[in-house]
Order: sequence, then C-alpha cells, then structure tokens
Amino acid sequence: MLKFLYNFISSPKIFVYTVLWLMILVFFGTLAQKDIGLYASQMKYFSSYIFLFYDYIPLPGGRVTLLLMTLNLSSSLFRKTLWKIKKIGVIILHIGGLLLLLGGGVTAIFSSEGNMVIEEGGKVDYTDDYHRMELCFVNLSLQDSLEYTVFDEELLVEGNTISYDKLGLEIDIISRIKNTRIQNRITEVDSVYKGFLKQFVLLPKEPEKENTQNRPSLIFRIRGSKNNADGIYGLFLGQKDLDIFNFKNEKFFSEFRKERTYLPFSIELLDFKKVLYPGTQVAKSFSSEINLIENEIPRRVLIQMNEPLRHMGYTFFQASFIEELKSESTVLAVVKNYGRLFPYISSIIMSIGLLVHLIINLPKMIKKNNSIKA
Repeated sequence: MLKFLYNFISSPKIFVYTVLWLMILVFFGTLAQKDIGLYASQMKYFSSYIFLFYDYIPLPGGRVTLLLMTLNLSSSLFRKTLWKIKKIGVIILHIGGLLLLLGGGVTAIFSSEGNMVIEEGGKVDYTDDYHRMELCFVNLSLQDSLEYTVFDEELLVEGNTISYDKLGLEIDIISRIKNTRIQNRITEVDSVYKGFLKQFVLLPKEPEKENTQNRPSLIFRIRGSKNNADGIYGLFLGQKDLDIFNFKNEKFFSEFRKERTYLPFSIELLDFKKVLYPGTQVAKSFSSEINLIENEIPRRVLIQMNEPLRHMGYTFFQASFIEELKSESTVLAVVKNYGRLFPYISSIIMSIGLLVHLIINLPKMIKKNNSIKA
C-alpha cells in the first residue's frame, strides 16, 4: 500500500496534471475578477484549499494544488533512477523548483501587505492592513499617554461576546456590515442607543467588487458598566466624530479601523511632489521625500515610482496620493515578504540545472546529429 501511494505521488503525471490545473485556475480566476473583484477572486481560487464551483461543486484550490506539486517534486527526489551522473542537471532543476514552491508557501503564510498614509509634515509609525479590521478602545484619561486596547478581526463575529477584562465589561457583537450606507433617523430612538446611533442608522448596501472600496461598520453592545455607558454603539471605517463614554471616572472612545502593524521605526513626510501631463490634471509621476527615523536618528530618503524604499524587511512603494485643499498626503504601499529572495535564488539554481543538463547531453546530441547527416 505504501509503495503504491509513493509511486502515485512521485509520478511525473501528477506534476503535469497540477500544472494544467493551475492554468485552469488562473483562467477562471482571471474571469471571475470582473464579477467579484480581485481580492475575492484571489481568496476563492488561489488562497483556498477547496472552493465551490457554481456554489455546489467542491474543487481543489490553489493551495492544495501547490501542496500536491511540492509533494510530487519532493518524493521524486527519492527515486533511485534519478540519482545518476547524467541526470544531475534534472536533480538541480528539482531542487530549484522546490525552493520556488517553498518561497511561495512562506509568502502566502507569513507575509503581509497594507498601506501608510502620511500628511505633509506628519509622522507615522504603523501600516494599515488592506482587508483586516480591528476594534480599538482608547483611554483618554492618562496624563502623558494614551492606553489602547485592541480586539482582533477573529473576535468581531456576529453573535460573539468579548470580555473586556480590565474594565470588567462585556461587548456583544450585534452586526458586522461589509459595506455601509448611513441614514438619518426620522424618529426618536430608545435610550439604549448611544452616541452616533442616536441620530443615524447604519444599513448594509451592495458590496463593491474591490474590497478596499467598501466602508465596513460594526454595531455592538456594551454591558456591565452599571452606568450610562451601557448601550448599543455603532462605528464605521473613517468615522470622524467618535463616541466618548465615561467609566470609573475615566474617558474612553472606541474606533473601528483597519488592523495596524506598528513598526520599529517611523516615517516623516517632508515634501510630496507630483508631475502632471501637460495641459491636464493627470499625474505623470509623483514622489515623496521622507525622513526615515530610527532610534531618533533621521535619514533622508526619496521614494519614487519604481524606486521603493527597502528597510528591515519592509518595502515601501509610492502607490498614490491624497490631495486636499490645504495639504497633500502620500500613500505608500507597504509589503513585508519573507519569501522575497526565494524566486531569485531558485531561478539561478534552475538556470544552472538547465545549463548542466545541456552540457552533459551535448556530446550525445552532437553525435546523434552527425549520424543523421551521415
């Protein structure tokens, strides 16, 4: 049984089938972008283990396919027929391919991406995730600092109850809305509704195809304070006027925001410049002159289109900008890719493997060619 399983997994046909299936996934995933957007298509076809085709047919996703390909290449290295001098180039090719797949796995599991928005003259030391959200409570009563308590994306599920142990509060997640429209209330509401929800109501609307264009919101109940802080609150992404409540003689406000990753350094935007196409308001290129501040020591750097900043494993790309009446802000795309070097290394190894295989087989090819001419 084990021998049969090994022969099946290490068969060259498995590699061919997985490559063909990846091509099919790319085809349908690309078509799906038109209807469901880039992020949803990526999650369904490429970042999944199993996905439902037409909502009821289970099929292997990208991760299962690449895992099977990795097992196939790994097991084939144990074939005795492969370990011969004349096949040393093929062995090197296998190793290079395995490194490429390993790098893809590391990138998929551990890497992160988001953005950083910095106003001219401002300084930021965190990145915002593109898709994940968090609920944050901020204590405003400390003399010289702010105290943050953050609840992660996984806890913000409808029907879930979160224990805010430090304050002895319970937070019930009532509703999580993917894309929100805000409507004025036309009648008075019960006193259970607090802050923003006294005057407005948060309603769902059709989600946008691109996830980053949605405005998510959260409705939750605070209980256990035994004072007027108990009640139902509503928050949405980008909300300016945040609800403040008092508890145990301290002031707090809550915020529903993109998940933040704090960096061991900060970036200060000194000057943002853009170049327009002649006679238009369309930007031809734009750049950010920044101070990279680490251990309170600034270092001046210029980030331009196609000229990113790389520092401590992070890569900062000049992605966009926000133009307001009184100021300009730069938008930097931030990527931390732990598997960034794997494609370069594996490409070199596979090139060496192809070259070795060609050199080993060159005499045989020349001899065969001469025999044909003769």
